[in-house]
This record gives sequence, structure tokens and C-alpha cells, in this order.
Amino acid sequence: MSEKPVDDLNGPAPTDFSLSVVMQRSPATSPWQTYLWEAVGVTAAPWEAAPQAVSLVHQQGEICHYLYSGFRLQLHADECESYYHNLCSPTPRCFVMARENGEGTPVPFLLSLSFDQANACEEVDETVYAVAMPPELYRWCELFVLNHFVPEKRQKRRLTDWRKETGGSAAL
Repeated sequence: MSEKPVDDLNGPAPTDFSLSVVMQRSPATSPWQTYLWEAVGVTAAPWEAAPQAVSLVHQQGEICHYLYSGFRLQLHADECESYYHNLCSPTPRCFVMARENGEGTPVPFLLSLSFDQANACEEVDETVYAVAMPPELYRWCELFVLNHFVPEKRQKRRLTDWRKETGGSAAL
């Protein structure tokens, strides 16, 4: 891994990023839930590897922000099209996948910049939060896509005339 931030777009890019997730716990208005949890941000630091830990970083009244650190994000060439579509969207997102622990608290276990991976996790009933992509992750992902993604030209499909192939009549 490169030990410096992405400043030079012509130089080598980091191969992965050390990330932390900020989760917010607030009182629920529902009688069936005590707290409402949501991911509110992702912090990126390509030059430091944080150990896995959970710490309370801010509390105001009953609203608490917890920092879940120790995540590694790697980009993969086979996901370039998904990264490209994420970058081209009006609001590029970082996806945080979480599972509930025994106490009903969602605990992040995976981070991705891929729409496809987030969708696959949602299809198997994992909790997926979409948070704003930090600028340094945007630049890194953009550089990766520019270096690895070659869009395929879309070919217009020719319609097949099924009457000619079967040799039969077109009457129903």
C-alpha cells in the first residue's frame, strides 16, 4: 500500500484505503424500537492502518456517534463499470454493509463503492447504508476507473424475423 494520499494523478495510487465508519444512534419514535441506527459518514486515511475498534466520539443529549475503525477498502477491476456508474451519479456513495449483533445493534462488516455489491447484499437481507463518498475516495476511485475501465460500445440489436426462419405462415 502507498503511504501517502492521492495528490498526483500521474503517480501510483494506493492499492487500498484504511476506513472508519461513523454510526449514529438516536432515540426511536416507534414503540417497538429503543434506538434508531444509521451510518452517517465514512472517514478515509490511506496512510494509516487503524486497528478494529469501536469508540464513542460525540454525544449530544440522547444522540451518540460511534466510530467503527479498522476497515480496508480495495477496488477490483471486474467492478469498474459499477464504480463508473457510482461516480457518474448525482451523489456518489460509499456503501456500508452491517449485520445486527445479539443486542440489535447494526455492526458494519464491509464497505464498498460498488452499486452491484451493495445490491447483492440487500438481496440477501443485509442492512446497507449509503453515505456520501469522501473526496479522497472519489479521486482514488476516479483514478482507478480511468486506468482500468474501457466502456464497451453498445451494439444495436437486429430484430429477428421469426416468420422467415421457420418457413411457416405468420397467421396465428
